[in-house]
Amino acid sequence: MANATTTNTAPPSRRRGFGELLTTDLRALPIVLGLVALWIFFALQSDVFLTPRNLSNLLVQSTVVGVMALGLMFVLLIKEIDLSVAAINGVTSVLMAKFIVEFGFSPWIAVPIAVLIGAGIGSLSARWVTFVGVPSFVVTLGLGLALNGLQLILLPETARYSLNGTGLERIALTNISGVWAWIVLAAGIGATAGLVLSDVSSRGKAGLETPFMKSVALPIAAATAFGIIVVSILTAHQGIPLVVLIFAVLLGIGGYVLKETQFGLFLYAVGNNDEAARRSGVNVARIKMTAFAIAGGVAALAGVIAASRTLGVGVFSGGGVGGGTLLLESIAAAVIGGVSLFGGRGAIHAALLGALVIGTVSNGLNLMGVENEIRLIVTGLLLVLAVSIDKLIEKATGQQSF
Repeated sequence: MANATTTNTAPPSRRRGFGELLTTDLRALPIVLGLVALWIFFALQSDVFLTPRNLSNLLVQSTVVGVMALGLMFVLLIKEIDLSVAAINGVTSVLMAKFIVEFGFSPWIAVPIAVLIGAGIGSLSARWVTFVGVPSFVVTLGLGLALNGLQLILLPETARYSLNGTGLERIALTNISGVWAWIVLAAGIGATAGLVLSDVSSRGKAGLETPFMKSVALPIAAATAFGIIVVSILTAHQGIPLVVLIFAVLLGIGGYVLKETQFGLFLYAVGNNDEAARRSGVNVARIKMTAFAIAGGVAALAGVIAASRTLGVGVFSGGGVGGGTLLLESIAAAVIGGVSLFGGRGAIHAALLGALVIGTVSNGLNLMGVENEIRLIVTGLLLVLAVSIDKLIEKATGQQSF
């Protein structure tokens, strides 16, 4: 019996070691290599692809999907799904426009109200899921359909609110150039270094090994190099677009929340095993409500960014009534970037990497003159591939799928 026990327990140990590599150091590597391969491919297909103008446009075009994916991360980490985020995006942007155009609200007032409404809708979804026990995909799918109907009701007879001249367009049109762009970069590097050092300090207090080169020097050097390259490209055109800076700030805040707060720790705990988390004293219902509220609020903010770019809102807001394209791209970006559909696994860079992959495919195929239908097919196949890889990682780590 002793020999049988030894034989049965050794393989899981090896699988956990392999899974640990896949879920930490190596998880982002295939995504980065795939992104580089895409850039090389599209650069060979079009001389315009690698120009500063096009790369700046690519980043701006990726922002809305990236922000949506960032919010979805918090829900996916707890092993749930929110299929209403695109509808929240649409209905809150219409409400914001109604406040500005019909009631004369300042954007400084209308935008926060829209974000709070989005957060409230997300929290309502989570409350239904946690207290009634209905699966989140059913609740959010039904809620999304209801919000689509509400969006149509809120629109005027012209089916569109024009936001031109309201001041909201400054979000999309503002660029930070010259010395200010480099000051922003320096501040970003400083914030990144602070986050890295805080993480190392926390690991040290917990008695975990923190080699300086791997844990401190390499992350800061990589962030610095990446930032210099990006800012150099952007300043060669018109500077750092404000929407890109907003996305970067959200990534920084999200990274801090996930790595340095008790709430972030509880998110991963609930996603890995919500029953074990509950028995450990974690208020699972509250964690889920907060995660859904974040997703809803961030989706509303993405709607504000989209409205500032299009200078209006209408039936097309939120990816169009039904939100199919935006919803697909947001989920695809999060999963392609490395967030697990099986909960408890994912880092903040997933939203950035996934959005860049989706944006690169869309931008590159557009430059090649490929039809939009092909872009959707490629995006869908990328999502299936990412989920398949995620499933293989789940098997390697011995986790249970939901």
